[in-house]
Amino acid sequence: MDLLLKYGLLALGLALTIVGWFWRRSVKQKSEDDPKALKKQKTWSSIVLVVGLWCLTEEILKLLFGTKEAEVFSVSIWAPRMEIGGVTISSTVVITWVVMAILILIAVLLRIFVIPKMTDKPHGIQTVLELGIEYACKFTKSNVGDLGAGLPAYIATIALFMVGCAAVELMGVRAPTSDITMTFAMALITFILINYYGIKKKGVAGRIKTLAEPTPVVFPIEVVSQLAVPVSLACRLFGNMLGGMIVMDLLYMAMGNAAIGIPSVVGLYFNVFHPLIQTYIFMTLTLTFIREATE
Repeated sequence: MDLLLKYGLLALGLALTIVGWFWRRSVKQKSEDDPKALKKQKTWSSIVLVVGLWCLTEEILKLLFGTKEAEVFSVSIWAPRMEIGGVTISSTVVITWVVMAILILIAVLLRIFVIPKMTDKPHGIQTVLELGIEYACKFTKSNVGDLGAGLPAYIATIALFMVGCAAVELMGVRAPTSDITMTFAMALITFILINYYGIKKKGVAGRIKTLAEPTPVVFPIEVVSQLAVPVSLACRLFGNMLGGMIVMDLLYMAMGNAAIGIPSVVGLYFNVFHPLIQTYIFMTLTLTFIREATE
């Protein structure tokens, strides 16, 4: 019975592929007066062709590699650990090192081969670099004003690091940003910068006085609120990134052997667009808290 079903689905996929192919070819050769009807036929023929190719590919892969056994779905808040040279270490640390090494390597290559050849009239990679730096400076200045060149550099570095983590996730590896320890480390750096720029702009006494406005009664509440900032930032980023990872894992588990093509399309949101949104939000919140500390 299983064998009959297997070859039946294979034949169905092949039949749908052939029908969709010839149907689409015939539609392309038509020149009907009703463009809406022609567009509808093109749409349906494309759907039949894609469904046929999907079924055909799935069954061929099953015949070649066998049926994948169902896995038990489980989610761990903590990243898996691995042993390197007899030392057990979190995969988050290893992947973070890899992302950092790649970013440093790219920076070194740009410094050696691109920056010395920069001209007054930008072109190629120089144009991309200048646009990126200009955007980082404008974005930072529009949110907090001019606090020096260090802050735009930090914001740009955080953005590149989070994009690098998203790129790693596309390869099936758990992103470092879906680990609470990593997001808390990033939030802790933001917390230090908030107080650094606040003290730099107002002094220690001015920073403390800000927490006691408009009345000293709110000072303890403000202190608790300030201490809650890194926790809030870390948990928000961690929850969103972990949620995206869980959705993709659930999709792979639910589809099983049929996880062909569809997870890649869904992954464009959860592994590309969604991390970019989280990067923008983290950058914006960082600058917002710094602005509040310096006002």
